Amino acid sequence: MRLRLPAERPTEPPTGYKIAHPMLSQDGARAGFTGVSLGGALPYGVLDDASCVYGRRHRPPARLCDCGFHCVHEREAAEALLCTAEHRAAVLLEVSVLGAYIRFERGFRYARQRVRTATVGPCACGAPAVALADAGWGRPGWRALAAACAGCVRARASVSPAGFARLAGQGLRVIAGGAGAGDGRPEAGEGFGVPELVAEAALLQARLDWFQSRLARLGERGEQG
Repeated sequence: MRLRLPAERPTEPPTGYKIAHPMLSQDGARAGFTGVSLGGALPYGVLDDASCVYGRRHRPPARLCDCGFHCVHEREAAEALLCTAEHRAAVLLEVSVLGAYIRFERGFRYARQRVRTATVGPCACGAPAVALADAGWGRPGWRALAAACAGCVRARASVSPAGFARLAGQGLRVIAGGAGAGDGRPEAGEGFGVPELVAEAALLQARLDWFQSRLARLGERGEQG
């Protein structure tokens, strides 16, 4: 006889943590995320339902399948995943676990989620990020993004943290700072405050500086010719 744990009926949706890569649609009109392991081929929105990655017709999370969204209970456990080389460009997500879920020792597997907060780490060079820029890879119809500072963004397709939050919608908050820094730069959401405007200005200035340097080089070549 197999014993089953009692059904849970929480008064509020459980909170979980995970890492993911921010994504921008090909037309630049939508923003979302994609996972780092199982299901990574399927970008998802801030508020979204899971689907079976194996194409089966059951509803996630099926007990005899691995389908469904995944997250861990502890923020520190998710932050630890950002230390590995293949996950350095990912962002930390705080999510609400919605719908049916299966609880495990370290986390949940569940049917529906809302991404509440995305924390963006520094640029690969170590400088504070002012944008999420084209990471050089993606999925059909979607570009993967990675944190970029004013000096590294150049002419790559990019969006500011506030712009990403606006495109993603559903009240998403984006925090630019260290992956584990709860006291990082102020969050960016639907509205534009001073920090968000400063980030937008830094991104525009970085692009202007890059174009000016390119024009200067073209001018020097013209004089030499």
